[in-house]
Amino acid sequence: MTLSLIFDPLFHLPFLVGLVLAPLVATLGAYLRLREEWFASLAFAQVAAAGGVLSAMLYLPLIPAALATAALASIGKGVLQKAGNENYAILFLLGWSVALLGAANSPHGEMLGKAVMDGQIYFVGGQHLTAALLLLLATGLLLPWLSPRLLMAQLFPDHFSANHLAGWRYHLAFDLLVVAGIAVTTTAVGVMGSFALVFIPPWIAFRLAVGWRSVLLVTAALALGAYLFAFAAAIVLNQPFGPVLVCILVVMTPLRFLQPRQHRLPLLRS
Repeated sequence: MTLSLIFDPLFHLPFLVGLVLAPLVATLGAYLRLREEWFASLAFAQVAAAGGVLSAMLYLPLIPAALATAALASIGKGVLQKAGNENYAILFLLGWSVALLGAANSPHGEMLGKAVMDGQIYFVGGQHLTAALLLLLATGLLLPWLSPRLLMAQLFPDHFSANHLAGWRYHLAFDLLVVAGIAVTTTAVGVMGSFALVFIPPWIAFRLAVGWRSVLLVTAALALGAYLFAFAAAIVLNQPFGPVLVCILVVMTPLRFLQPRQHRLPLLRS
């Protein structure tokens, strides 16, 4: 295939969907890494994929089903309080088994399951763009309010209890934002594509950047660059998008060694 195909109107909608979701979900991933909950993103992505496969069995819309199952997982996390990676591993395994069983026992489940795993962004529809824009709006409204409170909770864990403040509502709002972002992204770029966007750009940015704002900027820039390159490469090489995106993000990981790790306190300074 030729590079001119990238500008085909057929790919305009998928391009816009990824253009919104890639830097957005990576930015949320920076907060997950700050809270040492990055493995939650893989669990939520797999659970969302299971919900997407079940939607074919139950004749439900894909995105609402993925959102609902990921939200249930988030509620379970809230009940467990400090969930820990062990519980996220159980969620991941449960989502994986349900997704495969659903695919095996549904006429269209296998095809949908493969699409969710491969991350075939070129087949997304208008509902994905609507969901991505709504997510962008929600993040733009909520994150400036949540960010200083999430940083405070990480740097001074006893701040809310000592001042008789309901810190749980900030964590709940953030968890729901993360769940929505990961669920929508999973239906567009696949389970591993979504996880790679949440995990790798912040992992690199935490090493390179000094100051919290620069962490967010570097994270978003890395995710956006990887997405643009992967979108073009997958079309030209006629390959599934998800694996190409993950491969490019993995190739970017040596960027972590361009600069010695800075002291942690400047990194978290807002």
